[in-house]
Order: sequence, then C-alpha cells, then structure tokens
Amino acid sequence: MTKNIILAGVGGQGILTIAAIIDQAAMFNNLFIKQAEVHGMSQRGGAVQSHLRISDTEIYSDLISMGTADMIISLEPMEALRYMPFLSDKGTIITATKPFINIGNYPDENKVIDEIKNSGTNYQLLDIESLAQKAGNLRTRNVVMVGAAYKYLGIPQDLLEKSIRQLFAAKGDEIVSQNLKAFKLGLGANA
Repeated sequence: MTKNIILAGVGGQGILTIAAIIDQAAMFNNLFIKQAEVHGMSQRGGAVQSHLRISDTEIYSDLISMGTADMIISLEPMEALRYMPFLSDKGTIITATKPFINIGNYPDENKVIDEIKNSGTNYQLLDIESLAQKAGNLRTRNVVMVGAAYKYLGIPQDLLEKSIRQLFAAKGDEIVSQNLKAFKLGLGANA
C-alpha cells in the first residue's frame, strides 16, 4: 500500500495540521511516512504545500513526482488547480469550494470550480465553511477535510480520531470535541 498525497492551501489554513494528523495516524498504524513542506509567504496568505507519502514499505524519497499523486487535498480551489499536474490519472481532488482571495486578479470563482469539474479527474467539492460552523469552530475547516479524505487514506478511522485527540489535547476538551465533530462531518460529506 502506497499513498501519495499533495496537501495544498494558503498560509494559516492548517495544511501542516492536516499533515500532522495523517502522519501520526499512519505511524499508529505502523506505516512508513515521508513528508516535505514548502511554505510560501505563509503569514501573508502565500501558498503552502506539503508532499505526504504513506506506505507499508520503506519510502526513500519525500517528493511526489508529476502524475503520481493519488490525492490532492486542498483548502483553496485555485491551489487544487495549481497542483493538478501532480495527480495520477486515477487520482482524486478533494477541495474546498470557497476561495481565499489574496490577490487582486483572482479568477472568477465559478470558472475555477468549473475547471476542476471539467478536468476529467475524480473530485469532491466541499463547503467546509458550513461544516466547520456546524462543528462549532470555523478553525476546524482543515479537520473537515481529513474526514472527507478518510476513505482514500487507508488508515482506520479510530487511529485518525486518536491522532486528533492527541494533537489537540493541550488545547482542552472543547477544542478536541469540536475537531472530532468536524472530522465526523467530513466523513458524512462522503455519503
């Protein structure tokens, strides 16, 4: 089993938190992981991406080659488009529908979504804002995405939940509860 995942978004959206949740859950499942991160001007809303590789055998490189990613998890639809060349023919894009408009010439939102829909790839579009709101905290948008990606990860649900509990434990029971609820709402988005 090998999974090559591109995580993409804009600084401050929680891309590295998604990576930490999946990394830890994979280790709980005795899988090997490699991760590489690229930070743009993240504190100013710049692009952030992470290459995450998971396998049941040793991994030698942390970078994903063009055309070999199994999945792109993106918190920003234009960032999903940016990394589409990495996606394999059988890969899946899971992306938020609401853009993070941080540039003056951001393309028309509908055209960005249409480009994903017309790309010929498998895709899942999510309104993570409303799901995070239902979880009780807008900052859980990234964890909604982990739930939505669950069925593609090959990691048991209980281990992802254990990872979420451990990662957010220091922030208190309410934050843990909100993030677990966000994860479960993301799972429901797969239905």
